[in-house]
Amino acid sequence: MKIGKFATPLLVVSLLAGCSTVTEKITTGFGLFGPPSATEKIAPLPEFKEVAGARIVWRNQIGGAEGLVFSPVVVGGSVFVAGQDGQIARFSADGKPIWRVDAERKLSGGLGVGSDLVLAGTGKGEVLAFDLDGKPRWTAKVTSEVLGAPQAADDIVVVRTGDGRIFGLDGKDGKRKWVYQRAMPPLALRSHAGVIITRGAVLAGFPGGKLVALNLTNGSVGWEAAVAQPRGATELERIADITSLPVVDENMVCAVAYQGRVACFDLTKGSQIWAREISSADGLTMDHRYLFVSDVKGAIHALDKNSGASLWKQDKLAGRRLSAPVVANGYVGVGDYQGYMHFLARDDGSFAARIATDGGAVVAPPLAVNGSVVLQTSNGGVFALSVQ
Repeated sequence: MKIGKFATPLLVVSLLAGCSTVTEKITTGFGLFGPPSATEKIAPLPEFKEVAGARIVWRNQIGGAEGLVFSPVVVGGSVFVAGQDGQIARFSADGKPIWRVDAERKLSGGLGVGSDLVLAGTGKGEVLAFDLDGKPRWTAKVTSEVLGAPQAADDIVVVRTGDGRIFGLDGKDGKRKWVYQRAMPPLALRSHAGVIITRGAVLAGFPGGKLVALNLTNGSVGWEAAVAQPRGATELERIADITSLPVVDENMVCAVAYQGRVACFDLTKGSQIWAREISSADGLTMDHRYLFVSDVKGAIHALDKNSGASLWKQDKLAGRRLSAPVVANGYVGVGDYQGYMHFLARDDGSFAARIATDGGAVVAPPLAVNGSVVLQTSNGGVFALSVQ
């Protein structure tokens, strides 16, 4: 049973053992569960006096997402994008096409760029590798659908599959080097979060609220930490899954769980630094001082990165299915289900600017690139935005 983002906002829960799905009517973040229903209360676009100017620097197009999540990747001044129909493209820093290829199959996860490879995944468990000029390099097979973007570093490609496994593949030919699998709870959210690679470690959040650091070379566990603890009388109430990517700075890694907490840990040891109750399905970001979180109700929180203390909360976008935040040029940006990007003042959360894109939902986390924001909508629009 396939349920896309643009169906009724249903909580999609995987029965991992049986590889089937069940649904319950629970309103949560748009990043997983579709646009608002007709009965939900959605905040109107807030009125405010603009104190910053937002504009579209350039725009281009790739295939639509069709209920999946495709994130742009910026490497070496180029923007790499993919769509569900199999189109993969590379644009220059000013949005001009460099190349475009057809993978000749439907894609379910992408895009990742690393170790001179461009990487995508399919719903049939295929991992596709191309070189930086768009020429096919190899195809590998893993155990189930690839919903998150594969990543690569040090000639190792790391792929996360829908059945809870993480694979390390040889970047030269796609052959399996290692696989990590952990015990999973009976019910888990269907998530498009993959992994991040930093300092020779693979960081990934899991159902049940666990954050794990693996050795990139051999897949061994460096440490495991609890972002959230499942609570409640039923399996649905006990869902406390990490469904977005963690974020990392020099010494700290932070993650957030649905029906759980946001928590930060020592990057080397995995020891907890602080935690506080916030439920998010869409993710977080941080700068040198603050950590920003979009919660499941459509509020944006600013927390002190070192202590977790609340600094401000902006709740006037309630129900608008916000993306993960992005920090650019001193402003905090979030996208919504109608394709708007909202920019808030970093220090107090007041509205500074707003700009429309193509009407498609901003589901994948926007990227900050040299003071600008690069994003991809569910309609396949690729935009570079400037806020001054």
